Amino acid sequence: MTDQLQPPPPEEEEENEVLRAARERQQQREAAEATEAADKEAAKGKRGWKTAAAAGLGIGSAAVIAALLYANRGKIK
Repeated sequence: MTDQLQPPPPEEEEENEVLRAARERQQQREAAEATEAADKEAAKGKRGWKTAAAAGLGIGSAAVIAALLYANRGKIK
């Protein structure tokens, strides 16, 4: 009597950190291009207040993170 074995599942290629970063960057670029196109269509060349608010929020978040890292640099060892 022979045992019926199922074939092993095909191996999936693991996504390393470089490929993941490249994929995420491409997705961010596509999202930025879509947002920019929508802003141009809506404002006909003028930047909308939503774009300025998003940019300000991003810059503010980076500033807060930098301040926290600077303040805690003595504690991290």
